[in-house]
Amino acid sequence: MVINSKQHNSEIRSGQAFRETSPGPNEIKASTPYDFSAKNLTPYGGLLPVATMLEKIGFQSIVEATVRVGRRTRIMSMYQFVLAMVLGAYVGFARLYHLRFIARDPILVGILKVTQLPPQSTFWRFLASLSVNVVDQMLSVQRQMRERVWAAANVQLSTVTLDTDTTVHTLYGNQMGGRKSYNPKNKGKKSYQPMLTFIAETREYLWGGLRRGDRPSGKEIARHIAAAVKALPAVVRKRLARADSGFYCWEAVEAYEKTNCEFIVVARKTSRLLEELNAADWKPSPDTDADEQREFHYQPAGWGKAYRFLALRYEEPPEEKKEGKPEQYQLFATAQYVYRVFVTNMDGPLAALVWFYGQRGSAENLIKEANNDAGLAAHPSKLFVTNQNHFQVAMLAYNLNCWLMLFNREATETATTLRHTTLATARLRFLFVAAKIWRHAGRTGISYADHYEEKGVFNRLMARLRAIAPRAGSFRAVIQAALA
Repeated sequence: MVINSKQHNSEIRSGQAFRETSPGPNEIKASTPYDFSAKNLTPYGGLLPVATMLEKIGFQSIVEATVRVGRRTRIMSMYQFVLAMVLGAYVGFARLYHLRFIARDPILVGILKVTQLPPQSTFWRFLASLSVNVVDQMLSVQRQMRERVWAAANVQLSTVTLDTDTTVHTLYGNQMGGRKSYNPKNKGKKSYQPMLTFIAETREYLWGGLRRGDRPSGKEIARHIAAAVKALPAVVRKRLARADSGFYCWEAVEAYEKTNCEFIVVARKTSRLLEELNAADWKPSPDTDADEQREFHYQPAGWGKAYRFLALRYEEPPEEKKEGKPEQYQLFATAQYVYRVFVTNMDGPLAALVWFYGQRGSAENLIKEANNDAGLAAHPSKLFVTNQNHFQVAMLAYNLNCWLMLFNREATETATTLRHTTLATARLRFLFVAAKIWRHAGRTGISYADHYEEKGVFNRLMARLRAIAPRAGSFRAVIQAALA
């Protein structure tokens, strides 16, 4: 047999495809040269999905048809001013003064279609020109956006849980509307006390507004509840509601009844209620953390009818009490016991309802997220109306993250398994992405690093967002499996 040495040698041939070499690590040290010659670089490459979602959902048409501004703008349109403030808060620059740090960012000004953002004073004048009616108009914008996002993201929640709560914003200036009221961390200082309602399943901000620092009245609470329920998408058929003792009043209970909400609210300590709690028919509570439990029907003074009350009792010897220790919002103590009491119109075992209310703690975390990450507590003006409008801008930025996460969810997730990605985490994973904007042959594009760890998730999200399209007065679902 003849062997061709050129064809049957033992040498290992290299592959024909190009193989990237493995260079050594980049040595960065004190003498490393640097310059500022690179162009069109941005650290906020993750704004592309945000811009895509807003364009496909029709955010501009909603704002221009809903928001009415009396002052005529010159440098930018009304829509561009609103979008710039919302994106600024989404990126992390909630204060108008901080927008100067991103005034020339190529991806931000590209989304706004301007060469650079105007100075801070221009934003101040625009925000100060907004009337009190813009608050309701911005809430209407969010309601319309929610309807469209739920349709496109195939969110079919027929039952939702509404968590309503208040928070305290301490004021360190002379802002209008500040009051000396309930302020646990800074007693005696003036504050605002906003009221907010969230959808527990999607963590969206549903309804709310900036309030003066005094305690909300029953009529104010009732108006808030009615407006929040009205703002729900049409697909919702059953509503559950949870609230703490700040909402324990007949007006709130009556509002829940009128809007067909099943509710559970923490009761406040009264002398008549203590008389009911002193009855002898207490039973052991093996399914809760309490020592004993009891349920009864009771009609507080001024209420239209009696309701079901659930009570838990904890033993606490008097000598173990600490003088001056503040009572928690859902606990009140007597000489022998500490109580947790709820009023509800819901059916079901006591332990199950107490557990259901215990899940409400996530609402407090959402408020913290809005305060710390969306700039909710950054009140830019002495004028109360201006701060009210800025409040809605911050909450719209907060909702942008919730809506993006609905499009970014796994197809197999349900309402019970859907996990919340906070705005701070979303920024680290999807927003703070180095990118280069390029232009060639009349086209503009964005290039990302080849080592970006979330490129698979990013591609899936962009594919879903770009597939959004109107259909029969609504939007075609881009995720096959419904979130229900």
